[in-house]
Amino acid sequence: MAASGRKKSTTGVTAARRPEVRLPPLVPWDGDGLEPDGDYDGVRFDGTDLTDASGRGARFMDCALDGCALDRAELGRARFIDAVLTGVRGVGTDLAEASLRDVEVVDARLGGVQLHGAVLERVVVRGGKIDYLNLRKARLKDVVFEGCVLSEPDFGDAHLVRVEFRDCVLKRADFSSARMESVDLRAVAELDIARGVDRLAGAVISPVQLMELAPAFAAQIGVRVEA
Repeated sequence: MAASGRKKSTTGVTAARRPEVRLPPLVPWDGDGLEPDGDYDGVRFDGTDLTDASGRGARFMDCALDGCALDRAELGRARFIDAVLTGVRGVGTDLAEASLRDVEVVDARLGGVQLHGAVLERVVVRGGKIDYLNLRKARLKDVVFEGCVLSEPDFGDAHLVRVEFRDCVLKRADFSSARMESVDLRAVAELDIARGVDRLAGAVISPVQLMELAPAFAAQIGVRVEA
């Protein structure tokens, strides 16, 4: 796997490095569910029903998950390395303290995903919709959210470094106590921040977004705006 180089824009914001996942020939998975601390190397899960699966601490390397059901799957502290997840769906997937490195998530339909305390590095989330994404205390480095809808995502106390939001919708986002470095919000299609507007230091926004967020900024410093 080779990651693309970083570029610096004219605003001085360093672009995220995107993963370039090149999977080897994969072997179809024909097992029954998952095992805690299991090793899954070079495997394709094609439409596999992983509802209520218990794969805590498992390692997925050079893997593809296509159209899999992940309802209530227990994948806490799992590791995904050089992996592509396409069309995965489910509610209540537990990925707390998981590690995702060089991963592409495409057209996911997920709700209530637990990624608190997780580490994401060189990850692209493209398309799809994720409701109530919990990234509290997570560490995100070189992460791109592209063309997706994030409804009420929680970035509370997270550390975001070189994170880009492109053509995506952020609804009722919570950035409470978050730390940001080179976070690019300029290309967000819809930016709705419920909490943590005071934590945008280290992010770059567009002039239009500045006008839209002006009331929230004024309220944060105790300024009343009246005609």
